[in-house]
Amino acid sequence: MGTLTTFTDEAKIALDTLADRTSALVSPSLRLGVTGLSRAGKTVFITALVHNLIHGGRLPLFEAQKSGRIARAYLEQQPDDAVPRFQYEEHLKALIDDRIWPESTRAISELRLTIEFESASMWNRMFSGGKLSVDIVDYPGEWLLDLPLLGKSYSEFSRDSFELAQLASHRDVATDWLQEAAGAEADGPADEMLAQKLAKSFTAYLKAGKADERALSTLPPGRFLMPGDLDGSPALTFAPLPGLSDGKHRPGTLAAMMERRYEAYKTHVVKPFFREHIARLDRQIVLVDAMQAMNAGAAAVADLERALTEILSCFRPGSTNFLTGLVQRRISRILVAATKADHLHHESHDRLQAIVRRLVDRAVSRADFSGASVDVLAMAAVRTTREATVTQGREVLPVIVGTPLKGETINDETFDGKTETAIFPGDLPAKPDSIFEVPDRPTDDPAIRFVRFRPPKLERTAEGITLSLPHIRLDRALQFLIGDRLA
Repeated sequence: MGTLTTFTDEAKIALDTLADRTSALVSPSLRLGVTGLSRAGKTVFITALVHNLIHGGRLPLFEAQKSGRIARAYLEQQPDDAVPRFQYEEHLKALIDDRIWPESTRAISELRLTIEFESASMWNRMFSGGKLSVDIVDYPGEWLLDLPLLGKSYSEFSRDSFELAQLASHRDVATDWLQEAAGAEADGPADEMLAQKLAKSFTAYLKAGKADERALSTLPPGRFLMPGDLDGSPALTFAPLPGLSDGKHRPGTLAAMMERRYEAYKTHVVKPFFREHIARLDRQIVLVDAMQAMNAGAAAVADLERALTEILSCFRPGSTNFLTGLVQRRISRILVAATKADHLHHESHDRLQAIVRRLVDRAVSRADFSGASVDVLAMAAVRTTREATVTQGREVLPVIVGTPLKGETINDETFDGKTETAIFPGDLPAKPDSIFEVPDRPTDDPAIRFVRFRPPKLERTAEGITLSLPHIRLDRALQFLIGDRLA
């Protein structure tokens, strides 16, 4: 991303970093970015992470917790007053009391979790107790897909958008917008009503691509899907135009108006997001819902791979020394986590992990991750199922047992959201490359089918205390992301 920022941008980033480092001398802190495309489980991950640390959940692979060195963990006021607070308490109530999934991430939010611990080093224990504040920054992965726009002109963005819309996986949902755009004259006079019409049609295409049955991932600009307080502003009222040449467009034309708004979008939306948030991260986890893409087919899987490649290319990975670290921040650890592992029997977890590793191979090979540790993990921040077996004839099948969400379907069966059911989701392929293959004969009965489950009903102790949220490998994620800072 360094080539996409100006000297002024870098100077601002250096000043922000210096301010952060100065305050960290008094109170050590670490900024952890949590991202992923919509419905990957960002909100659930953060809620489960905080709940398990505060309530001493079962985290056997999290070394500081396993060895009894964590004295306590608690929430504090976040350092950034201009960033909305992550509504942990509301999300926890939804999970535990209402047994519904909390609302998805729609904008950036932040939460500070402070951990008091005893160092594993006798030398460090002689001087003081350890304390680390983890500033968790939650943001939509769709916004990351905007960062490559910083290196593209409006003409390049338009050409790339039309090329993407012509792919077989996009073409049918893009039909209405393509017809609208084909009738627009780029060299014609600037027309506000036409600009709004094109922007509305373009946005409808992007939203249609995000539907469950389509599950497309590469759909920039991200704020068109999650506009927030920018909804209706000129910075979000533009769309690609066909047949544009490179260079500046004649003033007063539709192309010139669209180009000006595109540049305003980059200046006032994309750059501040990168400078104020992405460039300040120390660690990063990218959550991936590979199973939703596999449900939708090979085209959605290929689109997810393309999106992950663009997302991972947006970070600033690497390491710094004491001097360079004062004005320069690098992400030293990146974890790519396949979520919803509880939707599979544990026998398939290694295959899920291998599939996600295959999805990020191209990104890792293209980007320079020297000095940074990158790992892949299959996990479930909240485990919604338990495992069992059922016998069909002479065959014993491994199944998962849980309560599917109301309206979820498998073949002709629709679930009511109340009934616990045993489900055999199928076997993931042993060869990860096979998920990119289109079957010779499409079938209405796919070999793999995943449904979404309700959050689990938590048990309570005799004293009425609710036990911590169950999980799969949340402890391994914690160990990779922050374990070294609690040593």
